Amino acid sequence: MKGACFHLALNLFVSVSSFAFAYDPSPLQDFCVPNNGVFANGNLCKDPKLATANDFFFSGLNMPKNTSSSVGSVVTPVNVEQIPGLNTLGISLVRIDYAPNGGLNPPHTHPRATEILVVLEGVLYVGFVTSSPDNRLISKTLYPGDVFVFPIGLIHFQQNVGKTNAVAFAGLSSQNPGVVAIANTVFGSNPPIKVDVLTRGFQLSSKIVKYLQSRF
Repeated sequence: MKGACFHLALNLFVSVSSFAFAYDPSPLQDFCVPNNGVFANGNLCKDPKLATANDFFFSGLNMPKNTSSSVGSVVTPVNVEQIPGLNTLGISLVRIDYAPNGGLNPPHTHPRATEILVVLEGVLYVGFVTSSPDNRLISKTLYPGDVFVFPIGLIHFQQNVGKTNAVAFAGLSSQNPGVVAIANTVFGSNPPIKVDVLTRGFQLSSKIVKYLQSRF
């Protein structure tokens, strides 16, 4: 009986530990500024006494960005690449600018982070899709001051449905959340995914698939 209880406790510990280690490493000191910017996961920290304010600083998020991209939006990240002091702290930030009349942050995922978004200006239609087999769309129209959460790993998007520029800020639960833009990843991979894979997977003609690949 004791043996069974021990194995049960051990299995539970392993399960919880695996879950915990699936996210950013927890700091074992006040901070871990990467040494020479080489390491991003706490493998090597410079002497804390050599850390400066600039290791924890970024400027410019108040400045509007150029939204003349093909999708009508631009994302300004503030993660461990911009602020070395974020290393091991498990958090980052982005500013998103949207062009009027449909500016879009296209469907994408963050493989390592949950995202919480707050609208500063404009009107956004936002949403995410739950995992299979439900594939349920959960969406809402947001106004200045509104907040919306996108769960980790799920496909989500934001679109400006107003006639003026829109701006949002988002916090992410990782120092380096990553981004997988669905269309770019599928149709713009290098080298390209075989046309037959995409025609069968998306139930499209080879002509359409080749056209989409040429676009990305």
